[in-house]
Amino acid sequence: LFPGAKMGCFTFIKVMMILFNLAIFLGGGTLLGVGIWVKVDGQSFVNIFGTLSSSVLQVVNVSYVLIVIGSILLVIGFLGCYGAQKESKCLLMMFFSVVLIIFIAEIAVAVVALVYTGLAETLLSALVTPVLKEKYGVDKAFTQIWNTTMTEVHCCGLNNYTDFSGSVWYNKYGTYPEQCLGASPPLAHPHLCGCLLQGCFDQILEEIRTNAEVAGGVAAGIAALEIAAMAVSMYLYCQLDQK
Repeated sequence: LFPGAKMGCFTFIKVMMILFNLAIFLGGGTLLGVGIWVKVDGQSFVNIFGTLSSSVLQVVNVSYVLIVIGSILLVIGFLGCYGAQKESKCLLMMFFSVVLIIFIAEIAVAVVALVYTGLAETLLSALVTPVLKEKYGVDKAFTQIWNTTMTEVHCCGLNNYTDFSGSVWYNKYGTYPEQCLGASPPLAHPHLCGCLLQGCFDQILEEIRTNAEVAGGVAAGIAALEIAAMAVSMYLYCQLDQK
């Protein structure tokens, strides 16, 4: 009975592996499709999901984020699902390796974010600020996302209003975005009112700290799923040697 029970366990785990990764594959395909939709018709996306403006994803170009995440999930889902279905040791090992690399990268990012928040802010600023200067007022979807974010979160730029100094927008209109002009009482130079508003990065950090338990729970859940996925793939890999 023991060999039969062992095979039954192997078959059950194999089926669960296939179903779980099929869900990941479909989810990745959905995110990829949404990312392409945002890239092609960003205005419609903003009109529908504008209320999510406090999300950290809206500080960067949402379309690229969704496309990258969707592509990664597609690869992981395919390797796990097809590898388990075909009982391919090569694909299962590739699946394990990809998930392990992502897991290590997430830990590294978490450590940098927790221990070197200033460094994380510097790196983010170096990446986002030039894009903000070049694309705000030029790319309609990008501009709308930033406008919605700054309005709902009551912030100005990534760091502060100076992110728009020398930007395409400032050079064209000679002033800062409307969302940066809402300070009261007005100053002698109304176009500098934005200096009284925090940057969106600081506001988002405050929001994350306020919801630290929720964010930590989500992160722990994702980490647990990744560890479980690696353990299951390695179990199937090892069992294939004994078949």
